[in-house]
Amino acid sequence: MSQLTIFDDLRPGQPVIATVDAQAIALELAAIGVHFERWESPVALQPEDDAERILAAYKPYLDGLMGDAGAGSADVIKLTPDNPNAPALREKFLSEHIHTEDEIRFFVHGGGHFVMHVNNRIYDAFCEAGDLISVPANTKHWFDAGEKPLFTALRVFTDTSGWVPHYTGDSISERFPVA
Repeated sequence: MSQLTIFDDLRPGQPVIATVDAQAIALELAAIGVHFERWESPVALQPEDDAERILAAYKPYLDGLMGDAGAGSADVIKLTPDNPNAPALREKFLSEHIHTEDEIRFFVHGGGHFVMHVNNRIYDAFCEAGDLISVPANTKHWFDAGEKPLFTALRVFTDTSGWVPHYTGDSISERFPVA
């Protein structure tokens, strides 16, 4: 179940707000410029489906989304616990960073935590299959799918370089581990 938990950035473990209501999540995130919505998709895919099948199945949705965002490309990222690179990938996503373009993700399977650091608050948005999240460019954030990551997500890019992080050097993600 999608969930949003908000903390003061000096008080880990003491939520200011916690909700599983999708409309409340969308409203709270909209206040910091983050777009969140649930897609009710008739697309039925299996976790083992390859990237081409996933992209083809979601093409009508992606065409609209990419047109609205001015995006030029989309890809699929999958991470499973048995991936030998899972610990290194988790570490790469886990450090606080920004991007020079919006970070747009749609979760096809599984889930993970997009954690934003805005205005002295931590916004921990747990996203799962059916969730779309768009984090604005230059928003400090990190992503954590846990020690045993299991997710498949569509990624949408305007920059042809793809996913390019600019790390802040702040260790705040260590103070706000996800469950």
